[in-house]
Amino acid sequence: MSTRFDFEIHATDGKARTGRIRMQRGEIRTPAFMPVGTAATVKAMKPETVREIGADIILGNTYHLMLRPGAERVARLGGLHQFMNWERPILTDSGGYQVMSLSELRRLSEEGVEFRSHIDGSKHMLTPERSMEIQRLLGSDIVMAFDECPRADQSRDVIASSMELSMRWAKRSREGFDAGEEHAARSALFGIQQGALDEELRRISAEKLTEIGFDGYAVGGLAVGEGQEAMFATLEFAPGQLPEDKPRYLMGVGKPDDLVGAVERGIDMFDCVLPTRSGRNGQAFTWNGPLNLRNARHAEDTDPLDERCSCSVCGTYSRAYLHHLQKSGEILGAMLVTEHNLAFYQQLMQAMRDAIAAGTFATFASDFRRDYLSKDD
Repeated sequence: MSTRFDFEIHATDGKARTGRIRMQRGEIRTPAFMPVGTAATVKAMKPETVREIGADIILGNTYHLMLRPGAERVARLGGLHQFMNWERPILTDSGGYQVMSLSELRRLSEEGVEFRSHIDGSKHMLTPERSMEIQRLLGSDIVMAFDECPRADQSRDVIASSMELSMRWAKRSREGFDAGEEHAARSALFGIQQGALDEELRRISAEKLTEIGFDGYAVGGLAVGEGQEAMFATLEFAPGQLPEDKPRYLMGVGKPDDLVGAVERGIDMFDCVLPTRSGRNGQAFTWNGPLNLRNARHAEDTDPLDERCSCSVCGTYSRAYLHHLQKSGEILGAMLVTEHNLAFYQQLMQAMRDAIAAGTFATFASDFRRDYLSKDD
């Protein structure tokens, strides 16, 4: 496949869209959920299993791979795809989220962010240019612009100043990405809209990003503690401020009902650690809501996790066995529940794609919420 990056919308139903991104390493069906492989691994999963359950693309992280094993080392070993045995597209987060989440370990300036490593205390300077270089060394297929993500509870002046800084960094990211001509010729660059919950600030951000020009656009600065109601209120306007003919990516989201509500409002791409983190902690997602497998009520339950799920875990193992693995602290418990959760997320995305194509998304969303939100385990 020779296409660098092409996005087609195949059907719409209200604001919901289904389509396809074509890249040299493969096609990505949208709406898409990207399993998170922060440190060159989707935790508790083999790459081939991630593909078997239906994932078209995974996510890696610039900050974490910069620190360990190091981008230059990954490049010497043939790039991230070869290093982790994943042949399909990889999107790499720019490190911008860590500007917020590791705020006690960094110093922010116009130039970029100086980090103190959470691993060994060593200092590292991450700028838009260096972020682009790291993502190029990794061999990323979709590169994210470097940005700052402010907390939504900060003052409007602080959020506005942060957004303007992110837009200056977006321009430098564009220039830094383009400077790597060979990599730029086969990969894509996404810009990140900021502005927290403020409609006017997000409009300004979208206009500046569109003027710079990107292959896709992320809605950043959500799912950082503002709550679902505020997130959905922002998604009523934020996706529509971005170019209609480009994919829209909501970063760091989320719970299954978050995904349905965001697709309802025009989002095409997602990533989140929730299905893997929950899998390691005994929480399984099902069409009837989440299950806590540590709950004693599952100790002698011979049912599968979810009768509607087609994954191999549901076809093989009982809730009682998975309960035992979780209570015993066995590694297999984390592996199996993680596999189920990621498979469930991919089945949910496929169900949404099918409903949009059939023009029945509103009914699907209503039925999903009725079944999913009624569960209390």
